[in-house]
Amino acid sequence: MDSQIKKGVIEMCILMYISEKDQYGYPIMKKLAEYFPENDNSYIYAILRRLCSEGYTEVYDGTDSGGPLRKYYRVTEKGGVYLKEKKQEWKAINNIVKDFGMDANE
Repeated sequence: MDSQIKKGVIEMCILMYISEKDQYGYPIMKKLAEYFPENDNSYIYAILRRLCSEGYTEVYDGTDSGGPLRKYYRVTEKGGVYLKEKKQEWKAINNIVKDFGMDANE
């Protein structure tokens, strides 16, 4: 997969995953590894840092780890709007590809 496309897909997947429930790094890494096993954690953390710096997510310290404090990620209001836009773009791209005669599942 093209690296720019993959980066956009991973970004959208991260936002979708943490929009359902605030998450800390390990579950995010584990979930993404199921679909993108070739990526190391530093690649994912770079995307997480960028999402935070752009205001799409925010980080806070969790309280129930039973050990060291965990940094949890949550989607901000701005991030929710951004995610909605990305989903619409994804649907539009899929429709274009279908119009050209290729089902995304082929």
